[in-house]
Amino acid sequence: MPSQYVIHLAVMILFFAYLGAAWNILGGYAGQFSFGHAAFFGLGAYTSTLLHIHYGVSPWIGMALGGLAGVLLGLGSGFLSFRYGLRGPYFALVMLAFAEMLRLLFETWMSRSYPLGLPIPLKGTSLLDFQFRDKGHYFYIILVMLIAVTWLCHRLARSRVGAYWMAIRDNEEAAQALGIDAFAYKLLAMAISAFLTALGGTFYAQYFLTLEVNELFGVQISVEILLSAIIGGAGTVFGPLVGAVALQLLSEVTRVYVRAFSGFDLMVYGGVLILVIIFLPQGLLEGMRRPYRAMARALST
Repeated sequence: MPSQYVIHLAVMILFFAYLGAAWNILGGYAGQFSFGHAAFFGLGAYTSTLLHIHYGVSPWIGMALGGLAGVLLGLGSGFLSFRYGLRGPYFALVMLAFAEMLRLLFETWMSRSYPLGLPIPLKGTSLLDFQFRDKGHYFYIILVMLIAVTWLCHRLARSRVGAYWMAIRDNEEAAQALGIDAFAYKLLAMAISAFLTALGGTFYAQYFLTLEVNELFGVQISVEILLSAIIGGAGTVFGPLVGAVALQLLSEVTRVYVRAFSGFDLMVYGGVLILVIIFLPQGLLEGMRRPYRAMARALST
């Protein structure tokens, strides 16, 4: 029987793989690098939690409603960004600004009623309330969520929509010249990515049973979301999972063995990102495939 620590680590790996896959739809396939997915993540967490605490709405229903709230925010922010042709670092900064605006709004609002954070009442094991004493239940839930989003990415990558996204990512002007409505397809990618990220926010809320504004809307969660996809391999189906495994294991090693330096794990993240960009610009997954391709070429000659 695995220990609670091992189960927690497995949950975190699957959780960030899920979030990375959600970001990958917009950032990897459609090529729109978002640095503010914390906005959708935090909005989903607070939507489901506030509905549950104040109106008795099941977190499962709140999860769906939080996802819809994420879609509305994604369409609004995407419309303003794509309508005026923002892309690359400019789009990334605009998304960061949206996340920071929401952080300040929720910080002001929550500080009045919940200055120490928003706790979710513990009711014990209850499927309806999305609460379980055994972390193993959360493991299976996030596993199903990851399988679902991976299957979705697999289907989208091989669909006409996925082909349009990748054409926009590679050369937006050429894609438009071929008749692809880049504005509409980028909005579609934003809506799907925002919806899935907001669902992840609800899972986070029910897993940790407490919400803190700076953790949910902060830059760190945005960075952790996109790093799984980028380091594993943006624009690939299994890249976010590979990246999440590598980063979470690395984070645990630095946290356990380098306790004297606060924030050292973030320094390691930055160092790993730099090394991956320099030596494996297509991600760890591509690096893992290279030996097999070299071996196949050698055997075929």
